[in-house]
Amino acid sequence: MLELERLTVSYGGLRALSDVSLVVPEGTVVALLGPNGAGKSTTLRTISGLIPPESGHV
Repeated sequence: MLELERLTVSYGGLRALSDVSLVVPEGTVVALLGPNGAGKSTTLRTISGLIPPESGHV
C-alpha cells in the first residue's frame, strides 16, 4: 500500500504541493493527470525519495 498523508512540498519559496493525502491499495494501478504545473512530477519525486517533503509523510 502507498499512503501520502498531508504532504506539503516547496521549491524555495514556491509551494508545489499543499496538504495532499492519498491512499493507493496494493495491486492498484493509478494515473496522475493534470495540467502543467499541477504537481504530478513533484508528487512522484517525493514518493521516490528524490525530494524531501516540507511536512507530512509518505
